[in-house]
Amino acid sequence: MLTRKQRLLAVALSCAIVAIAAAASTTQVTHGIDLAGIDRAVAPGDDFFAYANGTWDKSAEIPADRSSWGVSGELTEKTNQQVRELLEGAASGTAAPGSNAQKVGDFYASYMGEAAIEAKGIAPLKPEFTRIAAIKDAHSLSAYLGSMLRADVDALNNTNFYTPNLFGVWITQAFDDPKRNVPYLLQGGLGMPDRDYYVTESPRMAELRSKYRAHVAAVLKLAGVAEAEAKAERIFALETKIAKAHWSRVDSEDVHKADNPWKRSDFAVKAPGLDWDAYFAAAHLDHQNDFIAWQASAITGLAALVGSEPVEIWKDYLALRLIEGHANVLPKAFVDENFAFYGTALSGTPKIRDRWKRAVGATSSALGEAVGQIYVAKYFPPSSKAKIEAMVQDLTRAFHARVEKLAWMSPKTKQRALEKLATLKVGVGYPDKWRDYSALKIVRGDAFGNALRAEEFEYRRNLAKLGKAPDRGEWVMVPHLVNAVNLPIANALNFPAAYLQPPLFDPAVDAATNYAAVGTTIGHEISHSFDDQGSQFDAQGHLANWWTDEDRAHFEHAAAQLVAQFDAYKPFPDLAENGKQTLGENIADLGGLAAAYDAYRLALHGKPDVVVDGLSGDARFFLSYAQHWRTKMREPAMRQAIVTDGHALPMYRADTVRNLDAWYAAFEIKPEQKLYLAPKDRVQVW
Repeated sequence: MLTRKQRLLAVALSCAIVAIAAAASTTQVTHGIDLAGIDRAVAPGDDFFAYANGTWDKSAEIPADRSSWGVSGELTEKTNQQVRELLEGAASGTAAPGSNAQKVGDFYASYMGEAAIEAKGIAPLKPEFTRIAAIKDAHSLSAYLGSMLRADVDALNNTNFYTPNLFGVWITQAFDDPKRNVPYLLQGGLGMPDRDYYVTESPRMAELRSKYRAHVAAVLKLAGVAEAEAKAERIFALETKIAKAHWSRVDSEDVHKADNPWKRSDFAVKAPGLDWDAYFAAAHLDHQNDFIAWQASAITGLAALVGSEPVEIWKDYLALRLIEGHANVLPKAFVDENFAFYGTALSGTPKIRDRWKRAVGATSSALGEAVGQIYVAKYFPPSSKAKIEAMVQDLTRAFHARVEKLAWMSPKTKQRALEKLATLKVGVGYPDKWRDYSALKIVRGDAFGNALRAEEFEYRRNLAKLGKAPDRGEWVMVPHLVNAVNLPIANALNFPAAYLQPPLFDPAVDAATNYAAVGTTIGHEISHSFDDQGSQFDAQGHLANWWTDEDRAHFEHAAAQLVAQFDAYKPFPDLAENGKQTLGENIADLGGLAAAYDAYRLALHGKPDVVVDGLSGDARFFLSYAQHWRTKMREPAMRQAIVTDGHALPMYRADTVRNLDAWYAAFEIKPEQKLYLAPKDRVQVW
């Protein structure tokens, strides 16, 4: 029985839901379920993903230029077409001089100018080759490395902890003081996606290492480098040493291990080998005293290699990194060789994306919010923003109610959890304040120079945060990206406009479908503030323990259950999911699914949902959830995701439903079926 307070919360939530709940109150219901995609030969209790998507999977074909395909891919293709039209319009010459539209148009046109790129050959590389050739000793090597330090925005999304430069930097609020920004120094320097590609002893990894060495030699030959094969072997040997110094993905995501405050003077003592004075001066960080060394022992190991490995090998390595980092704006031979390894060998993709698709991506990377501002003006009206903001409120209230009802959590910890929930900074569609690109110089016809200047601009923009208070309203995703993110340190969420369109959100379909698709994503991102990482930050963003010992022990026990659940998924005989690596995302999936289901039920105002096409409302909810994970992947891409991605494979994310009691009732799941969990084994974290 609900307490009076719980009843009030339920009433408040149900009264606030206005965006999509009305569809559930009528018998004339349109749902978004793909009935033809269901494989009714599969028992939902044996493999729910295959039941929901099996017939679709049998006929679906992955486009030749993609490593995977599904709902997200389809929506990305649609958005890319929309952005292409906008960029081509901006490139037509009608944009106001000096405007953002002119900048994005000129950048796009320059990238598309393949004839001009071919005519220049490798000439754009020569100034940097000259700088590399001038390196004579550890001092000048350190200075060059410092000059190449760049902002590693991927780390902000917790998707990646490596950068093609030896180190990356992430500038955000300090672990111990949310009122100031500090630079977090991160490990980097690898040409392959992760340390495991260098050190794992398996036939697959050995084959990729062989292909990578051949690729490095081919790139050096294209650039006219003498003794390419021998230099490729030496470069690979150096990268292997770099990889051995790296932290694993799991260790890199442990924020307590990452909490290593270093003064600038500490680097010379704790990480000798690199001339840190020269490095920081060249990186424009010589006046910065406070740092966080995210992977401290890796920084020590990489610095030691700077001092121990011959300078000539470093110079060859730096030349390779320069070419690889800018292959997309070099002649076609470089583009093709780059794709042959990174596209085909690593991901199994047979065909490179059309030039215009790559141009859209490059322009978005360089001038993301300038492109996004144009995009939302046409494709994301205020009405859409208002509807999603209402759903965010719905899901926040549902999560609030779930916390209130937790029997295992003490009142003290509940209070702190609810304080944190109340401080969430939620961005829907696009940022409140657009980024200023006036200082970025874009020259039409200079694709290579535009890329370099955009990298430098982004780095300088991040450096400018030092000495200022953190801006929780800053976005790390562009509005036209099909994705969403939670930033645990800032306790902030971004829901880009491109994600908030059919089939993920469709005002024309019923509540069950929408809450299961976009609603679970909203709940997922809210839940990240309370996952294995987010739960370690308080309402103000301090890395602080706000739990009682008993509550934390219960949380850790539930998390361990979820780790074991995902460890048991083994898509290949030689490779299984890593439940610890994917724990944060799995907790967010589970919490988001549960909160979205609660919000959906409250939207019905206590009435049962109608049955449509033989499906109850609950059945439509869970089917919609599984179908929004609809994905087909090439085997190499799937293997790469298991090793490097913090997310589990989509088919296992869909099977998260096995932890909710309502799923069992909706599909009459039996104990003898493969996904069945006894009630005591169904994981509830939030």
